[in-house]
Amino acid sequence: MMKIFLDTANRELIKKMLSTGIVDGVTTNPSLLSKEGGGIKKVLADICALVAGPVSVEVVEKQPDAVLKQARQIAAFAKNVVVKIPFAHEYLPVIKTLVAEGIPLNITLVFTPLQALLVAKLGVQYISPFLGRWDDIGVDSYALLEETMTIKELYDFDSQILAASIRSMAQWQKVAQTGADVATIPPAVLEQVFKHPLTAQGIKQFDEDWQKLGVQNFFQ
Repeated sequence: MMKIFLDTANRELIKKMLSTGIVDGVTTNPSLLSKEGGGIKKVLADICALVAGPVSVEVVEKQPDAVLKQARQIAAFAKNVVVKIPFAHEYLPVIKTLVAEGIPLNITLVFTPLQALLVAKLGVQYISPFLGRWDDIGVDSYALLEETMTIKELYDFDSQILAASIRSMAQWQKVAQTGADVATIPPAVLEQVFKHPLTAQGIKQFDEDWQKLGVQNFFQ
């Protein structure tokens, strides 16, 4: 079954969506955190306390040694933290070291199936292809995600494919059809899935027909 992560750092939205029982984790990034008040550490501490599943937190350092140090600090922040590191050649040794230390990683900004294969060989927990950014440059994100999933199945690697940068219901549905392990969804897209005019119309019709019966209790 596909896992659903919520792509936000807004604590009120996280509480609201967690109550549905369908959210398995949360992904954050510097852009999302910059929109929240109260200090980054406080926001992240609150999110990690709210969410039972994984919470992805991204490194912001750039030099490999600094990335390694910061990744360790982030991993120690809470038991359910997953460290996000962007794919880059110079970070591969860092990723190898962190995997050996047992630190769960989410490798982001993955844009080719072969990039996914490389970090899968290192044993990372999550690999995040950015679908919306593929589409922005006229590339068929659905086809590339399918190719990535084919490689995963052929080589039976343990890393989970986490489809990111999803911007619409249609895109999410295509992701689900590929068999991706995880999709991280903005709250606005999730809200759209909850609502459908035919559902509202059907409920209204049922209510009207029930009123015609003139009873107060179903079992009367």
